[in-house]
Amino acid sequence: MASLAAAARHDLSDIQWQHLHPLLPAESSRGRPCKWTRRQIIDGIRWRVRTGAPWRDVPANYAPWQTLYRWFRRWQRDGTWARILAGLQAAADAAGRIDWSVSVDSTISRAHQHAAGARRDGDRQKEPPGGIHAEPADHALGRSRGGWTTKTHLACEQGRKVLATVVTAGHRGDQPAIHHGPRPYPRHPVRAR
Repeated sequence: MASLAAAARHDLSDIQWQHLHPLLPAESSRGRPCKWTRRQIIDGIRWRVRTGAPWRDVPANYAPWQTLYRWFRRWQRDGTWARILAGLQAAADAAGRIDWSVSVDSTISRAHQHAAGARRDGDRQKEPPGGIHAEPADHALGRSRGGWTTKTHLACEQGRKVLATVVTAGHRGDQPAIHHGPRPYPRHPVRAR
């Protein structure tokens, strides 16, 4: 594949692309080949995520917005983004560029009750649509004093590199969100007698 020069200040450089390309899923040999390079797709997705613009406003020189959205969602569902983060973190850790002194902070986003898809008096309704059930934990919506909220927890190392992002229900604290991954230490310390 021919090298593409970084077209804009937010596009990947050749060195960045060399680190990222091996972490992407292999291109399928079945079906019609993709008209756009993986690099154009990644640059288009990065442009959209960085600017926060609607998908329809992504510049056409990357790829059509539908193509970018489809690849973004496909990689989101199959765990590609998580594997990319883990691979880049492992490479940075092996090179000694990550200081594992972690700082965790969170922010709350309020949701309107209609965004939650629930009635205010839903517990008094005889038979709610879909049956009687509580809000599933993976929906990341919780009731707090201000109503329905979602909390985003961000774990960063001292060099301001993001290590993890966890989205939980709004009433959850930072401490439980830290322990989503594997524990590097035993749950209960062993004491010598």
